[in-house]
Amino acid sequence: MLGLEMVVLLGLALVVCGALASRYPIAPAILLVLSGVLIGFIPHLGSTGLPPEVVLLVFLPAILYWESLTTSLREIHNNLRVVVLTSTVLVFVTAGAVAVTAHELGMQWGPAWVLGAALAPTDATAVGVLARNLPRRTVTTLRAESLINDGTALVLYGLAVGVTVGEEQLTGWHVTWLVVLSYGGGILAGGLVGLLSWQVRRRMDDPMLEGIAMLVTPFAAFLAAEAVEASGVLAVVSCGLFISQVAPRITNAATRHLVTPFWSLSTTVLSSALFVLIGISAHSAFRALSSTTLLEALADILVVTAVVIGVRWLWTYTTPYVIRAIDRRPVQRERRVSARQRTVNATAGFRGAISLAAVLAVPHEVESGAPFPDRDLIIVIASGVIVLTLLQALVLPAVVRFARLPADESVAEEIQLAEEVSLDAAIEAIDETASELGVSDRVTDRVRRELDKQRKLLAANGSDGDPFVQHDGEYTSLSLALIARRREAILQLRDERRIDDIVLRQVQARLDIEEIRFSRAGPTTE
Repeated sequence: MLGLEMVVLLGLALVVCGALASRYPIAPAILLVLSGVLIGFIPHLGSTGLPPEVVLLVFLPAILYWESLTTSLREIHNNLRVVVLTSTVLVFVTAGAVAVTAHELGMQWGPAWVLGAALAPTDATAVGVLARNLPRRTVTTLRAESLINDGTALVLYGLAVGVTVGEEQLTGWHVTWLVVLSYGGGILAGGLVGLLSWQVRRRMDDPMLEGIAMLVTPFAAFLAAEAVEASGVLAVVSCGLFISQVAPRITNAATRHLVTPFWSLSTTVLSSALFVLIGISAHSAFRALSSTTLLEALADILVVTAVVIGVRWLWTYTTPYVIRAIDRRPVQRERRVSARQRTVNATAGFRGAISLAAVLAVPHEVESGAPFPDRDLIIVIASGVIVLTLLQALVLPAVVRFARLPADESVAEEIQLAEEVSLDAAIEAIDETASELGVSDRVTDRVRRELDKQRKLLAANGSDGDPFVQHDGEYTSLSLALIARRREAILQLRDERRIDDIVLRQVQARLDIEEIRFSRAGPTTE
């Protein structure tokens, strides 16, 4: 019954926190973490939690894969230098700064580096949830950083744990080899699995089977990388980025209609559940603390949090000026951002599930059989730092206003361009295509009129006074109202037992598709 109770509580927490977040200006992730802390006070649920292996091997591949599929590879390429530096050098700097701080606070060097490595990466789930409404360039850079830096951090983490336990030897060549294996092996494994998935899916015409193949892909990529001791995170990310480029050519509309809502809902549930589990784990970590006092642990949390946040701010306001002094090409000058705008990137250094899973996976004993030094304190500090960095989301709206980010019209402009070019291509090819299919002139003229209408609507670009926009708005409103009447009619037929429930669902599904088409077809107005 314990598992069922947790499922119900998680579901209630997701619904209630989502409803509260829609009414009040507070990020749902903050409410979810708070609800997890409150759940921790329930006696028989306070110690409940997922094994770290489940987070790393089940939650993480699915979430990272969907993030990779839905990010912009073009923006990653345009900001590649920033992404590479923040996902590698910044990770090393942050881990080192936290390790030095923890050592000064009384930890041995081994556990201090374990803590530093665990807290070094930003979290893809937290960034995706809390920063999704930022301009495209900003959010893509943050998401790319959080997708890739996990691989760097986990190499440091594995090395730090291995040295502390007594299983690893710290040498320059060994560290270099681990980094090369992690990145090279992860990218290669992800690319190979992505290539295999592409070849398999392009031969499928069953949406359900293709959806299952897509579901298996990130776990296969993670498994392939782990088999050669490479980075499973980088394997999933590279696989997702590859599939994002080839899938539009091989996936049909029926498959997209099936898998997109499934993945969107599933990853939302998984990421939301992780925030609740962060709250529960933070609560249980404080209750299990035995190596130091609560006040000392709170002080340590505040100091380490200040270091984690401070390093990111220092990085944000030093490295760009160094790069500017080195690279003075005109193309790079055009991409520079002001000091105000960089405050958003500095504030969005959220930590999350990957850091929590890492500290929870710290072994209980070293090779000699002695307890792992300061394990409980590592978990407490990491949990506290995660919660405090997530609280930065409370001030993020104010920071965005202070940054005065320019309005990002590029997405709307590119959507307009894509629709115009695609419609022009269809209009240009209508006579030739109709001739190839043997379509009558009457049908061809009808389709041409529909395409011309859509083209004029695009040209109007949502202008309120345009007669085409007004006509289309009235047409859409009437069509939606009549669909509602049709839905009432078939429900009455079902209630009168003149049609079966199976028939109801089939007809209703067609009406739903038609309603969604009309709902999305209306021109957007600013």
